[in-house]
Amino acid sequence: MDTLSLRVRGFLSISRLFRPTGDANFARIKRRRALFSFIARRMAVLKLALFITGYIWMLSIPSSQLCRGVYFDENALQPGQVNTYWNWKEVHDADRFLTELEALRDINATSEQRSQFVVNEFLKIGLSASTQNYEFTGLHKGINGTNAYAILSSPRVSGAEATVISASWLSRMNEGDGTLNLRGVATVLALSRFVKQYSLWARDIIFIVSDGHMEGMQAWLSAYHGVTQSNIRAERLELTSGVIWTALNIDYPGHSLSHLGIFHGMPLHLPSVSYLMNISSEGLNGRLPNQDLLNSFQHISRRTGVPVVLYDHKDEPGLEWLPESIRNHREIRTYAAQARNLLRHVRYQASGRGSGVHGLFHQYRIDAFTVFAVPSAGPHGFHSLGRIIESTLRTTNNLLERLHASFFFYVLTSFDRFVKIGNYLPSVILISVAMIFGGLEVWVDAAWTKRIPEKPNVEGSTRMIWNRRRRPVLEVVSIMVATHLFGAITFFFLTSKLYQSLSFASAELCLVTYLLPLVVPRLLRRCYSDDIAPLSLVLKAFNLCLSSTVISIITVLNFSLAACLAVALGILLYIASSSSNRAIGMAKYTVYVVLGFGWVLLEETTKQMIWDWDVLGVWLLPFLCIVYFPLTLQAALVCII
Repeated sequence: MDTLSLRVRGFLSISRLFRPTGDANFARIKRRRALFSFIARRMAVLKLALFITGYIWMLSIPSSQLCRGVYFDENALQPGQVNTYWNWKEVHDADRFLTELEALRDINATSEQRSQFVVNEFLKIGLSASTQNYEFTGLHKGINGTNAYAILSSPRVSGAEATVISASWLSRMNEGDGTLNLRGVATVLALSRFVKQYSLWARDIIFIVSDGHMEGMQAWLSAYHGVTQSNIRAERLELTSGVIWTALNIDYPGHSLSHLGIFHGMPLHLPSVSYLMNISSEGLNGRLPNQDLLNSFQHISRRTGVPVVLYDHKDEPGLEWLPESIRNHREIRTYAAQARNLLRHVRYQASGRGSGVHGLFHQYRIDAFTVFAVPSAGPHGFHSLGRIIESTLRTTNNLLERLHASFFFYVLTSFDRFVKIGNYLPSVILISVAMIFGGLEVWVDAAWTKRIPEKPNVEGSTRMIWNRRRRPVLEVVSIMVATHLFGAITFFFLTSKLYQSLSFASAELCLVTYLLPLVVPRLLRRCYSDDIAPLSLVLKAFNLCLSSTVISIITVLNFSLAACLAVALGILLYIASSSSNRAIGMAKYTVYVVLGFGWVLLEETTKQMIWDWDVLGVWLLPFLCIVYFPLTLQAALVCII
């Protein structure tokens, strides 16, 4: 009875708190104080719950419960609703072009000779055609080539809009290791001859055969859109058209194919014989094309009779390490397959490097993807590929305006299923909120300290009292600004010719970045009293709040990069703390410095990031140096000051 009475009293007190009588303003202030008090008392539990919920949500993203089937938002597309005219005559044309391209390969033709051959073929067809010479003058001086392009003017409109069909001379296979894309170029030439015969095109069609892998298209797009890139010396385009809406890049280095795959990421090293053709869609700095474009292509491919898979994942993931009863469960196998695709997507998108030539179009708000055919023994070839591309081209020809109705933020977990932004975004946001709560808690704790009163009470007890103290904000802000300036200096050194010329530049740079910040504690050595908060507490508070803000902003720009940051920094920055034991403090400092700058020791990866920044303008390298590394360096300094 006594327990029941206490519960009733508690319930009545809560009811009076949220439905009080009297002055409404006073009641509102009282409720607000009660809520703040409730949160403050349970802050540790709240932060733990947010961290756990965020990480569990991340693990749940591949679950079929968060995915749904793809669908079309743009009714004007009507994919697969036309009779295709591509037939064996066009296949014969493609074979003839391939024979002539192989002859150029056999005589080791120069870039100018290849481009002139392509332009001559365009002119024979009756298209307006020209070439463009380009050269890079920055760190990677010596990269040069010649692009060939042609324009088919639309017979129905004034040419205010355009569609691009392109192929690079080098394939994206094995990261553009030099494999020639001869069949891709032959397909573009055959398509140009084919589409010239019909007058149903509602916009101009631009055919481009770019030199190299991605650098040639970067030079052409920069010139087409009038963008000045300081390290590119490119000729002005003699021929231009209207605003480009969509682009399709063809990468077909092998003989034939058996499957179509939506390859939603960067190319991997694949064996010389495989079974897939992949559709690449990731763009620079994590951009994605409108999903309706990918949905249209995979729908057309399946209607044509060519199977579709995501990436190069035809077989189910190996789960032999699990018990048979669990391994054969349908939900477990589905989760494993979708998790494998998700991890591939995160790795590709977080790098910021486009997964093909199409990725360069996204920076100009052009929806584009790459059709990539991995070499195979069959059964499909020019015939199937041509019919699919024709149908896709006629589907985009139906558009009355840019693609806008479908998703630009999504995660494909299979070729026909995806996760909406509202189902994956909260996972990182929850971790970000936990971090900022942690930073605010440390900020409040830094303002107060307990001390023994000078005059004890009458009973003579030594009860502790709270004493307010000043927080050294200016010193902490100076440290944070210095770390970001240090990161900027590191970035400029990495992108300088001096770094390229030094033999052991990576090891020397890592040594400097490890030793130089150690002078900070000596510069800031001072005697703290009970009236001034320790620098480490205020620095940790600012570091957590800034990291939370960065992760929240990056989430809507590049979710995969934000997820990697949340995993790498979420818990580690929160547990950063100073130690009275110097050895333990130095050990913590070392861990954080290695976490923040250890990637420089991966020389091939670092060189690739430098090339991506210098040639393509990928943001990953400056982000790592100017944002990510300083955040971890600030956590490292928390451990030793």
